[in-house]
Amino acid sequence: MADDDAILVEMVRFRLEGAGHKVLCASDGEVALDLARTERPDLIVLDSMMPIVSGPEVLARLKADEQLKAIPVVMLTARKGESDVVAALQSGVDEYLTKPFIPRELLVRIDSLLNNSL
Repeated sequence: MADDDAILVEMVRFRLEGAGHKVLCASDGEVALDLARTERPDLIVLDSMMPIVSGPEVLARLKADEQLKAIPVVMLTARKGESDVVAALQSGVDEYLTKPFIPRELLVRIDSLLNNSL
């Protein structure tokens, strides 16, 4: 989970770990990329607006990397504009959810992506 909102990260982590998922957390895009390279997560939940490296830039770097491009990415962001959603989808994001969001919906979408990537 990559988001600079510590309270949101803890809430999502609690929900995902409660469902049996292991969760790694990053508070900025640079750390998110480092974790992706070293830990090779099964899926990434990514905020759009983060310090150091933005979510769209993280997504672009992931998709440009042969070893990381197949990792499913869920964009979880406050950016609701049509251009934001379309740009993320065109860049390869697998799911796009806007804040505020329904935690159970996030879990269902994550589980669906993980089941489809097996």
